[in-house]
Amino acid sequence: MSVFTAAADQSVCAPLPVLGRDVTVPLVTGGEVTYAALDYAASAPALQRVWDDVAAYAPYYGSVHRGAGYLSQLSTDLFENARRTVAAFLGCRPADQVVFTRSTTDSLNLLARALPAGCQVFVFETEHHASLLPWQDAQVTYLDAPRTPQQAVRTLERALADRDPYGPALVCVTGASNVTGELWPVRELAAAAHAHGARIVLDAAQLAPHHPVDIRDLDVDWVAFSGHKLYAPFGCGVLAGRADWLQAAEPYLAGGGASRKVARRQDGGVDVEWHDSAARHEAGSPNVIGAYSIASACKALTEAGWDTLVAREQHLIRTVREGLAEVPEVKILSLFGDDAPRVGVISFVVEGWNSSHFAAALSAEYGIGVRDGLFCAHPLLRTLLGTDPQTQGECGAPEAAPGEKSLNAIRVSFGAGTPDEHVERFVTAVRELVRDGAKWQYRTEDGRCVPAV
Repeated sequence: MSVFTAAADQSVCAPLPVLGRDVTVPLVTGGEVTYAALDYAASAPALQRVWDDVAAYAPYYGSVHRGAGYLSQLSTDLFENARRTVAAFLGCRPADQVVFTRSTTDSLNLLARALPAGCQVFVFETEHHASLLPWQDAQVTYLDAPRTPQQAVRTLERALADRDPYGPALVCVTGASNVTGELWPVRELAAAAHAHGARIVLDAAQLAPHHPVDIRDLDVDWVAFSGHKLYAPFGCGVLAGRADWLQAAEPYLAGGGASRKVARRQDGGVDVEWHDSAARHEAGSPNVIGAYSIASACKALTEAGWDTLVAREQHLIRTVREGLAEVPEVKILSLFGDDAPRVGVISFVVEGWNSSHFAAALSAEYGIGVRDGLFCAHPLLRTLLGTDPQTQGECGAPEAAPGEKSLNAIRVSFGAGTPDEHVERFVTAVRELVRDGAKWQYRTEDGRCVPAV
């Protein structure tokens, strides 16, 4: 019931060039080392190709839409061509709309504002907060965490069977977990939703940078993702999918660009005729550079070839998982088990270690950037850790005594720009820290663990 099948190992390719690949950082123990950016799940480094495309366009930057000048017309063409590029990247249907937003969070909040009256929403508690929280003004049902893909489908089917069969309904589901990296059975969940008269939106924030996402093939109604996770900087996101709910809703933001006609009434108010196109929800001056950077990233990933990109990432995943498996004190977190297909996102805990302390030592002593905490997925961490997630105490103190439960986790994540040396250094660092302990003293400052001096 997996969404995708990994490509063959013989297709493994070199990492794609990204910004920052040669940046060096100081170590508290002395000297410098090339920085190992292993926090792709938060924000991936920009592809060099994207940066070069934006730099080539920058001298021609102009206002978008309605400008009579050459640069304005050029920028408008570039902005609308970016919309078409994203539609092709996602396999959109002819009638689908592509709306540029600020992020995945913004996209899902926009859709939440566009829900028809009385809409019921179904969402698993395992979602990132961006897809868990926007629906609170609707009739929302939170579904328990499944422990297998098959259980996820059965849980959704039971919940949909009990709903009002005549009212609108929406299912929100992630494509790949931002905590475990595990792929969700999107096709099967979409089929279950449609069989019960519901629609489905796919949170592809962690999926789109790692695998092809095709709206028609997965049979989802909407897809949301962020440029900053897709190797594209500048704070832009996408909501793509069916137009009818979006056209019927009040504009997400009221202002210029969203309105087709505005007229004063005799009573002193105004009458507004809103656009039916994507512009209805894109009020204000659009982020043309952000949209262009997303389109550039879409082209770069497509041209690099998904088979080779997926194969290389699977190689990196095996390197990390097999290396961590050799350290008995390390526990990798998973909902669906070791054999579940996944992207390059792995979370774990280390027995006897405070996660913030461990992550700080990886950075200060090895030049490795990972993330520690709850990853904006508190209910999921509660399930995985078997305890209530909470802020830890002083970073120099052990997180938990042997046998006790951890309070939060460490996440390592990587992708198309990650060299083998970065994940190999990470595995070596984990092994050495567990065996020998940290070489430096650490303290808590503004809630973060940092080197003492």
